[in-house]
Amino acid sequence: MSHQVILHISGEVPIFGDVEELPNPQDQIIIVHNPRSREGKDLHYLQDDVIRVIWPIAKINFIEILDNQQDDQIFSFVRE
Repeated sequence: MSHQVILHISGEVPIFGDVEELPNPQDQIIIVHNPRSREGKDLHYLQDDVIRVIWPIAKINFIEILDNQQDDQIFSFVRE
């Protein structure tokens, strides 16, 4: 299962992306699929055709994990 995350890297703007699994405490790298900016644009320091990036955990301040329940339908009562 893929997780949507926001990486907060030292000295950089936050990076949005997808990871296959969340890093464990002993991991030293994180592999991010589809890295992009907050606006969904490509990152200026990556080539146009890059789909996966490996970042060292030592450069990351913290990781935010986004809720993947965007596809759930919301049902509410409607009075006629």
